Order: sequence, then C-alpha cells, then structure tokens
Amino acid sequence: MLATIQKQQNSYVVKFNRPLSHSVDAVWAVLTENEKLQKWMNNLEIIDLRRNGKIHFNMNDGTDTYKEIAITDYAEKEVLEFDWGTDTVRFELSSTSSGSILVLLESIGALTEHTPKDLAGWHICLDLLSDLLNGTIHEEFPMEEWQKWFVEYKQLVDNLEKI
Repeated sequence: MLATIQKQQNSYVVKFNRPLSHSVDAVWAVLTENEKLQKWMNNLEIIDLRRNGKIHFNMNDGTDTYKEIAITDYAEKEVLEFDWGTDTVRFELSSTSSGSILVLLESIGALTEHTPKDLAGWHICLDLLSDLLNGTIHEEFPMEEWQKWFVEYKQLVDNLEKI
C-alpha cells in the first residue's frame, strides 16, 4: 500500500501504515535487535537504545565509515524516533486483535528530487521487514521492486507539488 503525504505548515508528513499478523514483541524485535534489524535495513545498527541514544548508519562501503544518528524519542515496544538527515523517522507500534500495526512517519522539511527515492526505499524496507517476520530473508535489496515503487512515489510527490 502506497504511503500518504500530508502538507503541514512548513513541512510534510509521510505515513506508511502496515498491519502485521505478528505480536508487538516480534515486531519490536525486528526494529531494535541488530541481528534482525540488519536483515531488512542493513545500514542501521542500534548503539544505545533509549531516548537521546544513538544509531549508526553504516555506509557499508568497506571503510567502516558511519554517520551517527540521534534517537529523539523512545518508548519500549511503542515508539522509536530518530533523526534522518534534516528530517525525522518515527516508528509507532500498537497491538490489534490480529497482531499489530506498525506506522512509519517521516517528517520532511522540504520535498526534493531525492524524496521519492527515499520513500520508495522505506516502502521496500517495510516489505523486507514484513517478509522477515514471515520467515523470508532477502539476500539482496530488490532493485526492480524499488524502481516500481520509485515511479509511484515520484508521481505522488509531483502531484503534491502541483497543489
């Protein structure tokens, strides 16, 4: 399902809504335990899991280079929010009668030519997260699938900019 984008006063909020047939505990584990996290988002590594803690964004280019990312909000098994460049990414998790719902909110200061690429990337990462929960591990990032979603998100962003 395509994310939604809402214009705020001076920014945009992108919302990915993913109902999952897995418990909050299981989903929280793939969000916060490095061994599982890196199977769907191999650039991220939790260093200090708490509010004002840190995450490393590993360049994965063989140089051991990383960027440090601040965790800006945290509530165990409920919220994980961190800086994403000049923007923020927030995961919200809650129980449902059939499992849980995972909401990813990205607050974006300005739409750029990179925005649809980033959104397609998050879309694919959430698909990989869901697949991991269902027992499927992808050895490589599915670029063909990303390209398909990039076209969709480019159109969504282009339409928003026309308003």
